[in-house]
Amino acid sequence: MKTLFLAGGCFWGAQRFFDQFDGVKNTEVGYANGPTESPSYKDVCQSSGHAETVRVDFDENVIAPEKILEYYFMIIDPTSVNKQGEDEGVQYRTGIYYLDPSLLPVISAAYAAKEKEVGKPLAVEVKPLENFYTAEEYHQKYLVKNPTGYCHIAPWLLDLKKNGNA
Repeated sequence: MKTLFLAGGCFWGAQRFFDQFDGVKNTEVGYANGPTESPSYKDVCQSSGHAETVRVDFDENVIAPEKILEYYFMIIDPTSVNKQGEDEGVQYRTGIYYLDPSLLPVISAAYAAKEKEVGKPLAVEVKPLENFYTAEEYHQKYLVKNPTGYCHIAPWLLDLKKNGNA
């Protein structure tokens, strides 16, 4: 089992997106790499410095980390600073955070390939995970509980697997 922490704008959509793939064993939304302990959603929305992030636990024998990162880059604008869709602020920054340093070469290769593809520097942080605080329960699986909730991710991507595109 491996874990990546992916900040990609609003965490509701990112969680819903990654939940669809075989090999993804668990997802959890929370707040990562900020300067304070145990922030609330209100704190994060008031520029606490944390990024809305989804923890993705996956079985690398079923889905490779390269595939997780390929999917990640499908749902973000990697050149946008602190903004995805209509969501704007430091909490919506993009980032790839890791605990296992053995994932860094894979992350670096995916990052370099995407940067080459877009032809300009990316605004995606790549850092070891400093901290991760689980978001309030009402945020967990939010778009399952509230299917008409706002999400910057195109609706067809939320059913990528079902539509035969995964």
